[in-house]
Amino acid sequence: MPCTVSRAVSLSVESPISAFRVQKAKTNGTLQLSNGSSVQGSFFVAGSSAMHAGPERVKDVLNAEPGFFPFEVLAAGASSQTILYNREHVVFVELTGNYEAMLEPGYQVAPSRAAEMLLSSGTRLHGVVRIYRPQGSDRLSDFARSSDQFLYLETPAATYLVNARHLIALVEENS
Repeated sequence: MPCTVSRAVSLSVESPISAFRVQKAKTNGTLQLSNGSSVQGSFFVAGSSAMHAGPERVKDVLNAEPGFFPFEVLAAGASSQTILYNREHVVFVELTGNYEAMLEPGYQVAPSRAAEMLLSSGTRLHGVVRIYRPQGSDRLSDFARSSDQFLYLETPAATYLVNARHLIALVEENS
């Protein structure tokens, strides 16, 4: 005869916060997705990064691991909803008024190149990229061989994080 055990479990709504919980801040951004849609919302970033000194950046979140990342979207009635988005289907992210690229080590001395990017969505972005490579390996082609999936492109109005897997053509422009 099968034996079943049932146990009453009482969970407190006011349970203590876990020592493993990481407080996150929100950073606004707009996702441009491979289906042509655009989604405005917020990324969740930690106050410190395991990869570098200082706070976690949106680029860290996007390049951290494959698969999905959480993104908070304002739903109807001004309530928010956290949706998991697949990195592979994000063509680029627009960070308006966010200059996190300037926090990269060596930003001030890295060679910059004016570039045009043609993306799989048909969008063309124009801006400046910085190449973090040793002298002699600081061409636009070296930038394109970065191991990061998401790369910075800067304009006066916004910082873009472009998914290199959606990058069709990269052209150096005369500045």
